[in-house]
Amino acid sequence: MAAGPHTGGSTAELKTINEDLALMQRVAQGDETAVSELYDRFSGLVYRGARQLLPTDAEAEDALQEVFLRLWKTADRFDPNRAKLVTWVMLLTRRHVIDRIRRSAVRPRTTEMTASNEGFRHGEESQSSESERNLLLQKCLSTLPELQRAVIERSYLQGFTLREVSIQLDVPLGTVKSALSRGLARLRTNANEDLPDWAAS
Repeated sequence: MAAGPHTGGSTAELKTINEDLALMQRVAQGDETAVSELYDRFSGLVYRGARQLLPTDAEAEDALQEVFLRLWKTADRFDPNRAKLVTWVMLLTRRHVIDRIRRSAVRPRTTEMTASNEGFRHGEESQSSESERNLLLQKCLSTLPELQRAVIERSYLQGFTLREVSIQLDVPLGTVKSALSRGLARLRTNANEDLPDWAAS
């Protein structure tokens, strides 16, 4: 059933594409077994991607549940001719987490106003600082050329190897390595100690 840009792939690739499409069709129909299979396959990857950008484990867990709820609601929109399932899942995760960060940035925090424990208040301030760093990182990433941004996001924020990124973007491995090096250099130029260690070192 797979058509379009994937028709030139190997038999194994076409089999995976068809299986992914069938899985998402079952998810769209509310098949609980399919939903569980989708969760088992991608929950770890989604959680790691969310935790890279969110300040606490609890927020990452919340984001994980919200992402899978959204995956279930939009399962019928999955098109294997436009993206592999893993790519689609991680793009949706990234959009959701960034939306969550933006909402938290404009929503006033009331915890500090009501907390009487200084240690607890200090913890909130630390989380706020980390959230600010994440926002700065996203702002800096948005200034990069598309390829550099995509390579950094997929390799550092989503946990893919450079070889996997090369395959996902359909770009030579050498070009991916070069884009990563140039992108990190630009990040270090735009900001320094306010960025995560991997971006500022």
